[in-house]
Amino acid sequence: MSSVAVDYQEYEFEDSGQRWLASWTSASDDPPEGTNHGSGAVCRTNEGQIVLITQQGQGWDHPAGRPEGNETWNQTLVREVLEEACANVDSASLLGFIRGRCVSGEQEGLILVRSLWVAQVTLLLWDPHHEILDRTVVDESEVFALMDYPSGLDPIYRRWLLESKNH
Repeated sequence: MSSVAVDYQEYEFEDSGQRWLASWTSASDDPPEGTNHGSGAVCRTNEGQIVLITQQGQGWDHPAGRPEGNETWNQTLVREVLEEACANVDSASLLGFIRGRCVSGEQEGLILVRSLWVAQVTLLLWDPHHEILDRTVVDESEVFALMDYPSGLDPIYRRWLLESKNH
């Protein structure tokens, strides 16, 4: 099993030809400085399964997205889960933040911050209205075999899943 992210330690990854450094900050701390890049959640059903979504029909990820207008972190979370996973958030706990700093490429110097949550959800009829092609509900043991995220972010995704079990 890969390592689990440590607070403030930076993990390098590439995305769209740009090099980034990402770090985890616990929810007990203030949000790190940077541009609000929205919210994402490990969505858990009452049966203990995890909801994943896909945009391309091939790799899966947790529902997540950017804020609209002056939305709070929580408001963004609730809207994105509804839009992307066709699910209502029954309850949610903030677990931490991922802070990404672009160190080379077109957006060099940009710092983005996303809040990371665990959400207890109720699935609704599958009726997507946005960019999401499909959703699936899987056992926790299947999550990493299906997930599609940039190489290098494994410790952060593992911490997110681990933290979600403890809430």
